[in-house]
Amino acid sequence: MPKTKISIVPTSNSAILKFEADRFLTNHNSFEFNNIDEAKNSPLAQQLFYLPFVKKVYIASNFIAIERYNIVEWSDVQDEVAEQIEQYLSSDAIIVSEEAQQPKAAVTVYAESTPNPAVLKFVCNKVIVPTLYEFKSIEEAKLSPMAMELFQFPFVKTVFMEKNFISITKYDIVEWEEITLQLREFIKNYVEKGKTILADNAPKQLNKTETAIEQKFEKLDDISKNIVNILEEYIKPAVASDGGNIEFKSYDKDTKKVEVLLQGACSGCPSSTFTLKNGIENMLKEMLNDQAITVNAINN
Repeated sequence: MPKTKISIVPTSNSAILKFEADRFLTNHNSFEFNNIDEAKNSPLAQQLFYLPFVKKVYIASNFIAIERYNIVEWSDVQDEVAEQIEQYLSSDAIIVSEEAQQPKAAVTVYAESTPNPAVLKFVCNKVIVPTLYEFKSIEEAKLSPMAMELFQFPFVKTVFMEKNFISITKYDIVEWEEITLQLREFIKNYVEKGKTILADNAPKQLNKTETAIEQKFEKLDDISKNIVNILEEYIKPAVASDGGNIEFKSYDKDTKKVEVLLQGACSGCPSSTFTLKNGIENMLKEMLNDQAITVNAINN
């Protein structure tokens, strides 16, 4: 098994440090252990509790977070802890036992309409992916076994996944009332059985790790960073509720042109493209105090 790489990621709490892996660690479940006894189903967490400064261990889909006691500073021990976690993960030893990873609550999935009549949003009562992924064809979906299976339905055109929902774009050959129940049951059963949604190496292959996202942001100029922050705070929550996403692509300081990519339910709908373009443009003009800014909204 290839060696697992660990990135050290600070959090807003100075006592807690995240150790992010370049692959998935659990079957999209999260576990919190407050002591070594609670960690009986996680040999990795038990091993970490032997470190005298470890107060709490949290294992999520692609990272391990550790809360320390105040007897040490993270700067003194973080590299050794990262190395210990890397060695453990690279040995392919059990992280959390299969028994602990069994679903503890029934999975529910319900369908929501979106402003785009070709797109339906299927909302799950649990997180299914750590960040957003969009697949426009079965060839693009090779890193997602779930998306690959969805593309086996002849009416599925694109698959967009984010956190706890999947937006599906259909071809015009069928109406939603004919296929909604079928898709809802498929997604529910797939998640309930704990089947693989994304390949372990998908975040790394697609530059979707937290570290890669942060590095991409840090390379931007100051105005571009402001635009990204405005999109994240004011635009993305609204479009996510409609089953879509807006991704910043570029800003040209000479022409004042901003390019954004429309994904999920936002993509391919002429009315939403026009509405979003104007809404984003007006907000950027106001918040950046620059009336020369224009927005080009690209349908993905």
